[in-house]
Amino acid sequence: MNRTTRMKISKRMLACSMIFTLAVCPILSTGTAMAEPATSRADQSVDKAAVQSPIQYQIDVRLDEKNMTLHGNQTVVFRNTSKDTLKELVFHTFADANRAKDTQPSMFEHTNAELQKNEPNRKPEDFLGGIDITKVQSNGQVLPFNNKNQALTATLGQALKPDESVTIQIAFDVKIPYGSQRLSYYKNIINGAHWFPVMSVYDENKHEWDRTPYSTSFESDYYTSSDFKVNMNVPASYQVSMPGTITEHESTEAGRKIVSTVSNNTRELVFFASPDFKVASETRDGLTVQYYYFDNMKGKKEIIDQYIDQAFKAIQFFSDKFGKYPYPEFRIVESYVEGVAVEFARVIQMGMIQNKKDASQDTVFVHEIAHQWFHALIGNNSETESFLDEGFADFAKVYFSEKQGDTLSGFNSIRMDIEPIDLSIASSNTEVADMANPVYYGKGSQAIYQLYRMVGEEKFDPFMKEYFKRYIYQNATIDGLLQTIEDTLGKVVRYDMEKALRQPNFVLKPEYQMTEDEQTAYMHEQFKSIYDGIFTQYPILPEETMSRIIHKALLGEPLTIVLSDPLSSTAKTQQEQLVERLKMTFTIMGIHADVMTDRPTIKAKLEKELAKSNIIVIGDAKSNALLQAMKRGIMKRTEAIGYPWKDMMNKKDASGAYVIKHPYNQKRLMVNFFMTDKQEMEPYMIKASEALNFSSHFYQFYSMNAAGKVTTDKKIENPMAKLFEQQ
Repeated sequence: MNRTTRMKISKRMLACSMIFTLAVCPILSTGTAMAEPATSRADQSVDKAAVQSPIQYQIDVRLDEKNMTLHGNQTVVFRNTSKDTLKELVFHTFADANRAKDTQPSMFEHTNAELQKNEPNRKPEDFLGGIDITKVQSNGQVLPFNNKNQALTATLGQALKPDESVTIQIAFDVKIPYGSQRLSYYKNIINGAHWFPVMSVYDENKHEWDRTPYSTSFESDYYTSSDFKVNMNVPASYQVSMPGTITEHESTEAGRKIVSTVSNNTRELVFFASPDFKVASETRDGLTVQYYYFDNMKGKKEIIDQYIDQAFKAIQFFSDKFGKYPYPEFRIVESYVEGVAVEFARVIQMGMIQNKKDASQDTVFVHEIAHQWFHALIGNNSETESFLDEGFADFAKVYFSEKQGDTLSGFNSIRMDIEPIDLSIASSNTEVADMANPVYYGKGSQAIYQLYRMVGEEKFDPFMKEYFKRYIYQNATIDGLLQTIEDTLGKVVRYDMEKALRQPNFVLKPEYQMTEDEQTAYMHEQFKSIYDGIFTQYPILPEETMSRIIHKALLGEPLTIVLSDPLSSTAKTQQEQLVERLKMTFTIMGIHADVMTDRPTIKAKLEKELAKSNIIVIGDAKSNALLQAMKRGIMKRTEAIGYPWKDMMNKKDASGAYVIKHPYNQKRLMVNFFMTDKQEMEPYMIKASEALNFSSHFYQFYSMNAAGKVTTDKKIENPMAKLFEQQ
């Protein structure tokens, strides 16, 4: 949302959950001790991105960790590469997005609200921050400036002609907000994105600077690749991750040090700092991959090593397919972001690793690595043409999975086109609003896949290498992409791709879509994989968990729905509604379930077929033949989970559900959904679906009132559940 700030529960998991439920030079003096130039050991080999950028930064900054502020001076050498004479320079001051809640990205609003609820001493203003510009000058001359609406405009003393350069010095102070924003601090980590004034992009066709504030709904990362030298004064105990060649030496201040980096031809300069970071590092063929992580659980280092190995595989694949990764290092940072992963140049930010995480199945991780090609190396205006980074990164992720032999995360994952969307893939962030995920990622990756299928891999790969060659360290556009397609693949292919991107309601061509049988088989394996992952990740869960009965069915164990008979007309209608909802869900998941209602049949099969099957029983002990027959065994089993079965079955107007081991077979499960004639069925059915769903908490039982409100329950918290709730 990876930058995603994308909800990095993978989007296919989110889609499945939704279906189931419904059916992230000179230095000015400011009088503050600043960072001193570093002269000691290098943690990485020398930065080899040798092409000089038109913009060079030198930034000296001091972190005040007690007040969570930054005090910085930066010198920027800017060369006018346009054909226009410039009278002013413009810098983005995206840190000012934190001046007010209304201008902060909405994707962090829920998390911040939860933090504030759990930490009542936190004031709303703690979650706010911003950047103050204290001085702007050039060659000793103070320049007039204003910092308004996240844009710093400095008026030049002398107009800057084409191909001329100017040196600007800026002094600034930053208040880092508390919370989970891109620029924030939380617990023992500081997330440092958008922390200094960064040069805007000048559009010589429009004869104007880009002054767009940072998007509140998605992303606005549109920069010129630049050369950076940064000296950061931090406490001696801190580990700091930044792009580039990092060096360290002691500061003249006791207990502090200077962490420096040289990072050439880099799209953006971010940092992450913590006193508790551990750093795992491995070098292969001149490339060093580092993972900054928290050593907070047994076996963490082994999982980190798997991620590092996966990073090498992905970088090698993308280098072979698109163009060589040109930097000597790549870094991954673990942080407390939830449901979000974020790409930056040469660094990606991931959430906390959970127990038994399988790096080879973490497609979000690969998506973020792919952004090194489609965002960091090939840039674009992610406010107006987000498809160019998100669509290509998502396709690249799928391409990688396909070639790794992953039939679930490979091309099959984008061959199922459910319905058109009345928006073009080329839409801007403003136009797509909250539809970024299906438009940029979903439809965008499908459009690229369609191109891949039309021309074949033997032509697609050379086209991608030409696209990379033309736009490495530059900013691409959709027009430029289409021209590259025309030049390498021909006008007919260009026309077809332009239609796919610019017209609304794109749908994958039928010949590239799955057949119905393929869809059924794929969804079955997809859900099976998801449930496998959930229960592998939480191995100590009790057997009596409602969602386990779905997992068992996906693994091929028999499943039977047993209904009550006879019933009142109201109860019969209620029962039929719930059964239809369950059957629709099972059809989507490729699960077969037998349905039994007839009492003689139930009695005849009770100790044979039904004893071998997992069972979903609908109805209470008074109306369901199976419950009557198993009453003694059910009472014993419910004692094991602390459920007052007898009291609940005798309680007037009782509704709810519980799960136990099958009274006749402890290797099978039985889930009983029961309700009264007065029960509101829609909230009841939603809760029933939720209780069986992989994205919810792990329910053992719950009770509801007639309006559908849960009055009591017993469940084990699923950390993933709140991430799905935010969707």
